[in-house]
Amino acid sequence: MKTLVIGYGNPARQDDGLGPALAERIVRMNLPGVDVEIDYQLNVEHCDGLSAYEQVIFIDAHMDGVVPFSFLEVAAGAPSGLSSHSVSPQTIVYLAKQLFGAAPTFYVLAIAGYLFDQIEEKLSSRAVENLNAAETFLTDYLTGQ
Repeated sequence: MKTLVIGYGNPARQDDGLGPALAERIVRMNLPGVDVEIDYQLNVEHCDGLSAYEQVIFIDAHMDGVVPFSFLEVAAGAPSGLSSHSVSPQTIVYLAKQLFGAAPTFYVLAIAGYLFDQIEEKLSSRAVENLNAAETFLTDYLTGQ
C-alpha cells in the first residue's frame, strides 16, 4: 500500500516537535511504499499529489490528546477560512478531494505532548515515552505486523 506520512510541528518549541521527530525515525527505516514529508505546519501545498497515495498519515503533537497517542481516521472538513497558520488535516483532506480528486484514506496520529511554551529543541521525557510508543505502533501498522 502506497503511504505518505506527513510529520509536522516546530522542533524549536519543545514537544511541538513530536511530529517531525517520529517522521524522521520513519525516514531512517526506509520502508518500502512509504514516503515521508516533514514540515513546520500543514499548508495548502500539501494537497497536491495526495491522489498518488492509498493512505496519508498526519503526525502531530497534541496537548489535550489521548496518552500516549491516538490514531483516528480523518473526514473532510470544509474550511471556514484559510490562513498560513491554521490549516487542519480536515481542510487538507477536503481540498485534496475537491481540487485534485484525491481519495486515499486519511489518518491523524496525535502524540501527547506536555511542554510547548519555551524556545528549546528538546522533547520532555514524558513526550519521548509517548513518541516511542507511537513509533512502535506506526512501525507495526506500516509493516503489517
